[in-house]
Amino acid sequence: MVLLCCLGKLVADERPNVIVIMSDDQGVGDYGFQGNPVIRTPQLDAMRTRSGLLSKFYVSPVCAPTRACLMTGRYNYRTRCIDTYIGRAMMDTDEVTMAEFLRDAGYQTGIYGKWHLGDNYPLRAMDQGFQDSLVHRGGGIGQPSDPVGAEGKYTDPTLIKNGVEVPMKGYCTDLYFDAAMDFISKSTRDDKKFFTYIATNAPHGPFHDVPQRLYEEYRNVDFTPILIKPINPGRMEKESDKLARIAAMITNIDENVGRLFGKLDSLGITENTIVVYLNDNGPNSSRFVGQMRGRKAGVDDGGIRSPLLFQWPAKVLAGRESNALSAHIDLLPTILEACGVDLPKKSQVDGRSFLSLLTGTGRDWPTRQIVLQTHRGDQPQLYHHFAIHQDPWKLVHPSGFGKERFEGEPKLELYNLKQDPKQSNDVAAEHPEMVANLKKSYVRWFKDVSSTRPDNFSPPRIIVGTDHEPRSVLTRQDWRHFQGQPWSSDSNGSWLIETREEGLFEVELIVPTGRGAGVAKILAGEATAAVQILAGNNRHKGSIRLPQGPVSLKVEIQFDDHKSKETVGPHQVILVRR
Repeated sequence: MVLLCCLGKLVADERPNVIVIMSDDQGVGDYGFQGNPVIRTPQLDAMRTRSGLLSKFYVSPVCAPTRACLMTGRYNYRTRCIDTYIGRAMMDTDEVTMAEFLRDAGYQTGIYGKWHLGDNYPLRAMDQGFQDSLVHRGGGIGQPSDPVGAEGKYTDPTLIKNGVEVPMKGYCTDLYFDAAMDFISKSTRDDKKFFTYIATNAPHGPFHDVPQRLYEEYRNVDFTPILIKPINPGRMEKESDKLARIAAMITNIDENVGRLFGKLDSLGITENTIVVYLNDNGPNSSRFVGQMRGRKAGVDDGGIRSPLLFQWPAKVLAGRESNALSAHIDLLPTILEACGVDLPKKSQVDGRSFLSLLTGTGRDWPTRQIVLQTHRGDQPQLYHHFAIHQDPWKLVHPSGFGKERFEGEPKLELYNLKQDPKQSNDVAAEHPEMVANLKKSYVRWFKDVSSTRPDNFSPPRIIVGTDHEPRSVLTRQDWRHFQGQPWSSDSNGSWLIETREEGLFEVELIVPTGRGAGVAKILAGEATAAVQILAGNNRHKGSIRLPQGPVSLKVEIQFDDHKSKETVGPHQVILVRR
């Protein structure tokens, strides 16, 4: 049980409610208050006038690492969450989340939207402190983790409500805010403090299904003012249409933020409710990022910066701003301090509370260093795609997110961000002592976060056949792929699972559509089973007896129409304990 700083009823009654809103791929420059001349965000612009602002706030280059840092206050390399898919976006269940801390302190906890830290027990949001959850699987709608029959549906999606697939009516972002406001209303009626996490999958792609009214508003807009570089005239129409769709999703989020504030006002709880707004990484196209350079997946500042709005009328002066170096790892200790919740002595976080920066209580903010590093692969590599910041300095090696490794010696670049926010003048040669100092600090950081636990970077396992989740849906999001491109039609992989006791499981195979007949072989340790694949049918059932303990489960499908003897993997596997 997490202990409150003070346990008196009066103090408990004075604790704030907490709402954290995080958009997906919005980008540091996609706000009117950040100078964007095209994308409309009037509600967030108004929130800025009522809020404190951290203007030098850093996030990770991509989404799942940011979410692990945000939820734990720890660098994601400590949590086993090191990538965004193929089993590397799953967070170790030993990690204690913001939701767990606040739940144990008496808060009601709810999540609405994107979790992206594991889709099966014991990795789900509902297993990690959230008492109410309405989420999609994987890293977004439109990925192989979508429920069958609801692929790519932002409108009328099938979402996962407290572990159960539920077809819904409406646009996904609207549904998240609707559910969050219902949760807030119920908590308030029950005289309970609440923590509400609204994590939209918009404006993440795909872009085929966006709010139509807003798309019509933006489709003929001139987006030239927010383009980073000129576009070939032959591509301009396509690029403008994509930006219109992104802008429509962003303005839809903004409108929902306005609805949320209206709900808080009507419930009479605005004064003592913390509302935080941020984005999870840089923008998902090359567009306006203010005086910076970069985009999503990059370690230049445009790819790893977000404004952090922090509205708390009871404590934070409207319009207050701080440019102190801060990051996603700081949000958990900040929220816990605001809520009067002490970290247990055994809990170690990398972040520090920034509350004093916004309340003006005068606590010193020491010189500090922030490190951001993320790239594809199963094992982080020293120096690969990292940046270390010590205001105003930035040492960076932008070796590329998409590669598992880089070759040769790192080509380190040094920038003075105060003088050169666009990172256009590498001053490494002029300041070799600063390069050496930051390089040494980075190596020390990498060694530290890489030795948090034994076998530090091994992926977590999915536990199947439990009362917590009797029906497990295994998707390509979480498989350990070993053949072809991870999500391609000719790929295959295996799932790292664990059974608490030996037992018989029904297996339903979801196979790629448009294929002929064939046979599927299911392998789990020494256990095997075969399932006949019928032409014209993409769902097939069989059974297998799984042994107790950890095992790797894979399926090898040989289609009769396949030109070679190479087998391929299923689209999804559904396991139900008999």
